[in-house]
Amino acid sequence: MVQITNSLLAKVRKITRRFLREGFRDNLKIYVQGGAGGNGLPKFGGVGGNGGNVVVAAKEDISLETVFKSNKTKQYIAKGGRHASHNFILGIPGEDLRFEVPVGVSIITELGKKLGELNNEGDELVLAKGGTGGHAKNGFLGTKGQAYFVSLDLKLIADIGLVGFPNAGKSTLLRSISQAKPKIASYPFTTVKPNIGIMVYKDHRQISMADLPGLIEGAHANRGMGHEFLKHVERTKLLLMVVDINGFQLGPQYPHRSCLETVMLLIKELEMYNEDMLMKPSMILINKMDSEGALERFQEIRDHLKNLPEFFKQYPEEMRPNKTLNFCDIIPISAKEHPDDVEHVKQKLRKLLDVLAELEKEEEDQSTEIIENVRKSLKEKGPVLV
Repeated sequence: MVQITNSLLAKVRKITRRFLREGFRDNLKIYVQGGAGGNGLPKFGGVGGNGGNVVVAAKEDISLETVFKSNKTKQYIAKGGRHASHNFILGIPGEDLRFEVPVGVSIITELGKKLGELNNEGDELVLAKGGTGGHAKNGFLGTKGQAYFVSLDLKLIADIGLVGFPNAGKSTLLRSISQAKPKIASYPFTTVKPNIGIMVYKDHRQISMADLPGLIEGAHANRGMGHEFLKHVERTKLLLMVVDINGFQLGPQYPHRSCLETVMLLIKELEMYNEDMLMKPSMILINKMDSEGALERFQEIRDHLKNLPEFFKQYPEEMRPNKTLNFCDIIPISAKEHPDDVEHVKQKLRKLLDVLAELEKEEEDQSTEIIENVRKSLKEKGPVLV
């Protein structure tokens, strides 16, 4: 079995650290705090306004990275209710704080309690209730709103998502690397719904892999099974691109695309749908290396794969992506004929996911420390009787 070198691990750590800093997230820890209730006015029986709630709503076509960029403090604090006064016997309620998250998010408190799931666009959930306004039964003292940390967890359909044009060999790879039994044939669109395979290792570690319906050019505009595919791939932790060394042609009426053109167009489709997906950790497999002349073709394109932006420049602007995937590794394989190739890929994927998990833990620990300091500085003072 091929060993993973220290230099590869260093490269993986460097790339995945950048992804965590700049790109894809499947988890975001935030601080939520309902507004404090306003104080009542005992002299006239005035009632303080209730504090505002923190409310979250599900929205399609956004990511947790979008949520993070819109509020990098990761604090969501609703407005407090107004105190009752001579002019306003009923204090004005605090305004609710609303924000949006991707469809498919689960919300879990720091104590492990699940507050709910947002599975459909428009679903709403109150994360932190505002405090009650002061009135006769509570001594006219407004109460504090709920306050705690919560994790926004994007539910993944699999750890790894296979990305490629039809007939690139994704189903063959999934069958070889796991116990899944996808339909396999020498024509496009054998995969019409996600096939989930489980890779099992000798120490019983399990990693899930999804073979998703094949992309075609124009998928971002919902051609073929475009949006269905892209929504699935959005909910995986790692992209594993599979391309045919011989290129791809959807049918006689379509142009033949070379291996490098295939890579370019796949990246373009991902970017056109949601450029945040280009921030995901990724690896590329150049498949069907058992075919005649494959080794020579791979040697011709290997350097281009390491410098894709330069290769893209020779194509019209409408074909080339503005950004690219930064592959952690480029591996030539024959998923059908060479079991050793498949085992090599299996070990590489495990190591990459392990490094990614380690770096996510480091980032979460740092984030928790920062938010705890902020939380202390934001401690509300007790309400004062007026």
